[in-house]
Amino acid sequence: MYFIIFILFLIIQRLTELYISKRNEKWLLSQGAIEYGREHYPYIVALHTLFIVSLMVEYYLTGGQTISYIALSLFILLLAFKYWVLSSLGTYWNTRIYRVPGAIAVKKGPYKLFKHPNYVDVVCEIAIIPLVFHLYYTAIIFSVLNAIMLSVRIRVENKVWSK
Repeated sequence: MYFIIFILFLIIQRLTELYISKRNEKWLLSQGAIEYGREHYPYIVALHTLFIVSLMVEYYLTGGQTISYIALSLFILLLAFKYWVLSSLGTYWNTRIYRVPGAIAVKKGPYKLFKHPNYVDVVCEIAIIPLVFHLYYTAIIFSVLNAIMLSVRIRVENKVWSK
């Protein structure tokens, strides 16, 4: 029962993020934003979709696992961190890479501390979410796949913001 509630929460959270991203995309485009990295975006969507599928498959194949309250606590802290990241970027936050001509990179909130806090959050989520239910295969496999994907994405984003 806890797993179903957790997965439903995760799906609703991800769909809410997509809704916010779409809303912000409209604003960004109205400001003349240009999209970059469009060719790798479908792979990001596939990775995150398969991640949720893998959570469900591994959970049911292992006969269901108990909750790790330590991992759940870390996940809750990550949600707070994610909220800080998203609120710091405001309407500039998006699941895609957009840049408004002439705009400078955001330098407030966690962006004062380091360059890519959103990706730090994503790396931690991909590793910690499966650990809430001791789903080690999903944690390892998707951490590796996410690292490969982020190596592409961060390279594109760094190039966009170096202009």
